[in-house]
Amino acid sequence: MKLLTIFISALLIDNIILMRLVALYPFIGMDADEEKAKNLGKAVIFVSVLATLVTWPVYKFVLEPLGLVFLEIMVFVLIIAALVHLLGALLDKPLPTPKNSIGGNFVLIATNSAVLFVTFDAIRSGYNFIESIVYAFGVSLGFLLTVMLFSGIRRRIRISPIPSFLKGAPILFMTACLLSMAFMGFSGLVK
Repeated sequence: MKLLTIFISALLIDNIILMRLVALYPFIGMDADEEKAKNLGKAVIFVSVLATLVTWPVYKFVLEPLGLVFLEIMVFVLIIAALVHLLGALLDKPLPTPKNSIGGNFVLIATNSAVLFVTFDAIRSGYNFIESIVYAFGVSLGFLLTVMLFSGIRRRIRISPIPSFLKGAPILFMTACLLSMAFMGFSGLVK
C-alpha cells in the first residue's frame, strides 16, 4: 500500500511540473506535436528510472559512508550524462542533435532538472531502493502526463479565438495555472 501511495503522490499530487514547478523549459518550450511530447516523456521516464537505479546506491554506499555527500550534485550530473551517452551508444545512434524528432529537447535530458530532481528527491524523502524506483517512475509518468496534456491544450489554443494580448506565453501560463489548480484537487486522494 505504501508503494501505491508513493506512486499516486508522485504522479498526481506532487506533480513535478504543475505542483513543484520543476522542468518548466520542456513544458513551456514544447510545441503542440503530441508525438514529440510523448517521445520526450518516454525518454524522461527511462532516464529518470535508470538514473535512480544508479544514483541511489552510489549515494547510500559510497558518498554517505565516505562523507562525500557534498559531491552529490557533481556525481549525479556525471552519472546522468553518462547514462544518456550510454543509452545513445546502446541504441547505436549518435547523440541527439537539435534537429532530431523530439524537437531538440532530448539533449537537455542529460542535465534536465526533472531527472536531477527525481534523483535528489528520492534520497531526501528517505525512500529505500524499491520506493525510490517507484517514486522515480511516478514522477516521470507525471511528467509525461502533463506534457501530453499540455500538448493537446496547445493544439486547441492554436485554433481558438484568443485576444492578441494573450497570445503566446500569457495564455500558456494562465492555462498552466488552471491546470495546476485542477491537480490540487488530487491532494485528497492520499492522506
